[in-house]
Amino acid sequence: MTSPAYKRVLLKLSGEALMGEDAYGINRATIERMVADVSEVAKLGIEVAIVIGGGNIFRGVAPGAQGMDRATADYMGMLATVMNSLALADAMRQAGMTARVMSAIGIEQVVEPYVRPKALQYLEEGKIVVFAAGTGNPFFTTDTAAALRGAEIGAEVVLKATKVDGVYSSDPKKDASATRYATISFDEAIAKHLQVMDATAFALCRDQKLPIRVFSITKPGAFKRVVLGEDEGTLVHV
Repeated sequence: MTSPAYKRVLLKLSGEALMGEDAYGINRATIERMVADVSEVAKLGIEVAIVIGGGNIFRGVAPGAQGMDRATADYMGMLATVMNSLALADAMRQAGMTARVMSAIGIEQVVEPYVRPKALQYLEEGKIVVFAAGTGNPFFTTDTAAALRGAEIGAEVVLKATKVDGVYSSDPKKDASATRYATISFDEAIAKHLQVMDATAFALCRDQKLPIRVFSITKPGAFKRVVLGEDEGTLVHV
């Protein structure tokens, strides 16, 4: 069997990915399939940390949040990521895996606080670590949280799981001639105005020489193929 290309990875999941075909919320079949994908990768001996967004939950309250103070809305979004993290960890537990949720904001009765040495210990013990509540600060996205946590834990790559199977020359839904890049440098992505991650997250990854691989979480077996180093998605590198 092919040896894994990485020892430790940071998987960035969007909250919307948990919706499946639903309008908002968590689709049980979808989360169970994602957990099965993570389980396959963990069985290869790869240490997996996860950052998850909260868009699937916040979408349901977004109309009522219009005109709300930005910081308040962002804190609501952080709490949504905690809910998603708990759901993900519970699904992992039911699948026979051990997961630990660590929050950037203090909710000790619900989840333990993020402490870097403890997170590293969990990873070394083979546990899945789910980082909740983004960076713990408003005005920063969960993409930035993924870049930050990835750098902090010494991940070898940030794996951005989306509904698109890579980075394209243009929007493949609008342009039939759009082509997928197998690899592209950070500088090329900037020059071509390709939206890989938000600007803060992208700059942090570039500065820390932390590669990003974009792939489709809806594609069966894609996560495993990525960590085995196969031609899956797009690798953004220095």
